[in-house]
Amino acid sequence: MKNSISANALPRLDSDVATSEFARDLRNGLAQSPRSIPPKYFYDAAGSELFDRICELPEYYLTRTEQMILSEHAAEIAEWIGPNAEIIEFGAGSLKKIQTLLDAFDDEQSPARYLPIDISGEHIASAAKQLRARYPHLLIQPIIGDYTAPLSLPTADARIGQRVGFFPGSTLGNFHPDEALAFLRSAAAMLRGGSLLIGIDLIKDPATLHAAYNDSQGVTAAFNLNVLRRANNELGADFSVDAFHHHAIYHPVHQRIEMHLISRREQTVHIDGQRFLFSEGQTIHTESSYKYSIDGFRSLAMKVGFRPGPVWTDPQRLFSVHWLHAPA
Repeated sequence: MKNSISANALPRLDSDVATSEFARDLRNGLAQSPRSIPPKYFYDAAGSELFDRICELPEYYLTRTEQMILSEHAAEIAEWIGPNAEIIEFGAGSLKKIQTLLDAFDDEQSPARYLPIDISGEHIASAAKQLRARYPHLLIQPIIGDYTAPLSLPTADARIGQRVGFFPGSTLGNFHPDEALAFLRSAAAMLRGGSLLIGIDLIKDPATLHAAYNDSQGVTAAFNLNVLRRANNELGADFSVDAFHHHAIYHPVHQRIEMHLISRREQTVHIDGQRFLFSEGQTIHTESSYKYSIDGFRSLAMKVGFRPGPVWTDPQRLFSVHWLHAPA
């Protein structure tokens, strides 16, 4: 089946709406105590490119470990997905991990449609173009938007089999447990009668976690600071990026990594005519990354009706990939 959807026909966020939402969320986050910026705003084109670089860092075990798990078990996962499936990838980014799964299918069993969802329109459009060249018979319909918000999906025809959600990268860990539960509840409704394949980072030695989020090359720091550059470029804010520095630490009680931007000095930032005063040492909380035990995550998913299936891990049990059956 050839992809006849043009780039101009893709569902997308209106740019003015997206900008106003960014401005609103930034103002609201900086008005709180402690201050925060939602991590979804990391992913403009520059942020997405920086995250791709993070995934290649020697300290950042998550991507290569998950990729190893997917590669080793791709044939088995393809059997669970089944023929003519519709795969929906949440926060699809560069579309690299889906290729491991697509390569595990023969032509007769391959998925009928792939719907990657991502907030960065420019990044996903470029990635989708490359993916179409590699899989010319796969219907690829990117959806540019926030996968944590309600989305309208293209209508499925009778030829499409199981609907499977794909959520790699342990992105669920970026959500507070209540938010993670809300996402899983939404995914269960979207995938009703289908399944969810999801990557979950596991609890481990804090030293390993500290190194992963404070890499020696400073790429994670650049990624964290880029959200301030984005605010300057898109909202006309006047953050002095050099006046903030990156800080990440693991909190074992909460079982999460926290990333912050710390003000190096007393300063004032203006956004949409509002003034925000920063004292020296004051922080902006930009991301949390929760870590789970296998049983802990399965229990969370069961709260919204998912039924646990197989779980695949690496020999060191750094990372896990779960198959969850969505309620009918």
